[in-house]
This record gives sequence, C-alpha cells and structure tokens, in this order.
Amino acid sequence: MRCTLPAILFTLALSASAFAQNKGPAFEQEPFGKIPAHKDAKDKDVPAQPVTRYTLINKNNVVVKCIEYGAIITEINVPDKDGKFADVVLGFDKLEDYLKGHPYFGTNAGRCANRIANAKFKLDDKEYTITKPGEGPHTLHGGKEGFDKKFWRGEPSLTATGPSVKFTYTSADGEEGYPGQLSVTVSYTLTDNNELVIDFRATTNKTTICNLAHHSYFNLAGHASGDIKGHELTIAAKNYTPGDETLIPTGKIEPVADTVFDFTKAKTMGKDLEKAGGKPVGFDLNYVLDKGITAKPELAAKVVEPKSGRVMEVYTTEPGLQFYTGNFLDGTNKGKGGAVYKQYNGFCLEAQKFPDSINKPEWKDKSNVILKPGETYKQTTVYQFGVAK
Repeated sequence: MRCTLPAILFTLALSASAFAQNKGPAFEQEPFGKIPAHKDAKDKDVPAQPVTRYTLINKNNVVVKCIEYGAIITEINVPDKDGKFADVVLGFDKLEDYLKGHPYFGTNAGRCANRIANAKFKLDDKEYTITKPGEGPHTLHGGKEGFDKKFWRGEPSLTATGPSVKFTYTSADGEEGYPGQLSVTVSYTLTDNNELVIDFRATTNKTTICNLAHHSYFNLAGHASGDIKGHELTIAAKNYTPGDETLIPTGKIEPVADTVFDFTKAKTMGKDLEKAGGKPVGFDLNYVLDKGITAKPELAAKVVEPKSGRVMEVYTTEPGLQFYTGNFLDGTNKGKGGAVYKQYNGFCLEAQKFPDSINKPEWKDKSNVILKPGETYKQTTVYQFGVAK
C-alpha cells in the first residue's frame, strides 16, 4: 500500500526503481515475513506473527525503511555530493537474518540501554536482578530479550512534517526482571529537510527505570563500503564518563582534553582508534554533552565522509552520547546484498542517559533514569543528512 500527499492514493507496492521516480511525502507498507510460533519467557505459546515493513519517502527521494520486529530501521538511502544515493546503515535483507541474532543493527535498546553493573540495581530499597544477553557479568541493552527482540505494532501516517510510523510495545511487569508495566512508543518521521526524527515516549504503572537509545550502525560511504576510519567526527562534549575494563563507568566525569577521546574539533575516527584501548580495541564510551538535558533537540555531533561528501548531524534532548566504532563486528554477519560486516565497518552515535546511571547516585541530577507513575519518559533524537558545502 502507498499513501501520498496532497492526495491520498492507495496502490500496490511499487518496485524500488519505480518508487525512486515518485517523490513524496509518502509511505508504503508491505509484508516482511513472519516471526515463527514460539514459547515466551513464561513458557506460554505465542502464535506466528506477520511482520510489516514500512517505507518512508520525502520530496527529495530520501528513503527510510523500518519493520515491526524490534522497530528496526533496515535502510536509510541518502544522496552524496553528486546526487548518487546509497544505503548508509548496516542491516539485512530478510527477517530471518534479524531473528538469528545480530549486534543490535538498527534497533532501539531498552528497557534500559547500555550497561547495568552486575545486572543488579536497587529501587525503593528493593534489589532487582536483570537478565543478561551473554556470559559477561553485566546487563546490556535491556537484558537477554530486550526491546530489540520484541514485536512492535506499527501505525503509519502522513503528518504535517512528513511520513511517519509510530511503533507501540507494552513491556510487562517483571519482564527481564524490571518492575512495572512500561507502555512505550517510538515514532520515526522523515522530513523534507532530510531529518529522521525519532520520538520516544513511555509511561509506567510502578516505579521503574527507563533509558532508551537508537542503535543504528552508520557508514556514510555506503553500508558495504568498508571501514569508517576516514569519517570525520565532531562531538559537542568536553567531558566523558571513563569506564573500567568491562565498560562500566567509574562514576567520575573527566575532561576529554589531552586524551585520545577528544572530538571537540573534527578528527577522523581512525586517527586515534588504535590508542583508544579496549578489548577489542576501538571507541566505545559515553560522552557528557555540553548542552545537558534539553527540552528540544540540540546539536550533539557531526560526521563528514569526505569522499562522498555526505554529512550527518545528530541532535538530541539527551545528556549523553555513546560513540561506538563497531569493535565487535567480526565478519560473521552477512548483510544486505551479501555484504560482510567486518570490524570498524560501521559506527553508532547513541543518544542516551549515562550507562549504569541507576547505580551512580552522584549522577541523579545529570542523568536520572527513574520513571514513576504519572510521569512520561520523553526523548527526541534527530539524524539529519546533507552534503558538505
């Protein structure tokens, strides 16, 4: 199905080549396979679930594709300095490949993004133990089955600012060990300014924690173009949260000046990558944005890919930004068109509250992840695409 402005037209889904000739604002939707019948965490039977893929297109022919499984963004097609389009996010062609497991390509991490030390936290004097996605001691991106592995019901629309999809998911009380039922929406809107606007909203019926983060892997030269070391990055952050060898923050906030983590001025991602340390080596740390928490999105980072001229700017309401250079990519993921995603073939810029904030009371004024009944969790993050002038 296709829907356009100013008239609302419904037609059969177009082929990719035909679609590129028809400018938006518009959206399409089409089947993208089924989640097989399975048992849930409580050993209850879950029937097979059809998954829909939504395609958003603006008047400039920029295209964003996303699916109901994990509310995953599967494609972002944007032009270079010569007007040539390329898909600039890592991902798969088929639902089956997402279901097999992957390093959070295009997902939204939650209920609590990033790491929670030792998979434990206290809330209202009660200790909670959260599930873990692997063998390590800490929880990562929500737990064993975080929001990236859930079915999100999609609802497309044509808004005043562009084609949009709102995904809805309800996380049950006790899911992955978290208290309270959490009702969550994430909306993707594609504007004619080539902005992908991501809006998160969440409410709870019991005091809980909530920290959501979008986890697309970007490569502005194209998803299959190799490493991202030549990308030039600027981050609007004079400070960061140093971590231990397992990437749990120490609780300190330290300046980036005179360290390899300083991106206050444009620098290629590869320049100090080998000096960044880590196992495996590379950047994987949270920056304390100079702007702090803001009511409206403000500039957090800018990336330029010199050869193509593509530019991406990140704006957010959040106080933190995780910069990750795909250190754990190892070539085992075969992506779209058979692309093999090797180490450093993509980077993430994840707007968020600071990692392990619930266990760092000293950060409560800068990075509060506690959500209470009657409150609404809100986050808006914008990825804006353009070309260098």
